[in-house]
Amino acid sequence: MTTWEYLTTPLLIHNTAAILNNWGKQGWELVQVVQGPEGGLVAYLKRPVNADASANAGLAAAEQAARQFEGDQA
Repeated sequence: MTTWEYLTTPLLIHNTAAILNNWGKQGWELVQVVQGPEGGLVAYLKRPVNADASANAGLAAAEQAARQFEGDQA
C-alpha cells in the first residue's frame, strides 16, 4: 500500500506556475487549490513516501518553501 505525505503552500497569483513547477520537480503532485482563510489561494500537494525516507521529509520541504517564500517577499 502506498503511504503519502502532504503539504500545503500559499500560491502567489503572479507566480503560481513557478511555485507549482518547483514543487513538481521535488516529486509533489497537486491535489487541490482552494481559497485560503484570508482570501489568497492555497495549494494542497501529495507525494508517496519512500521506504527509506525520514518521517520529517515533508517538514523539511515545508521549511525550505517558507524560506523561498520569504525571499520572494523581500
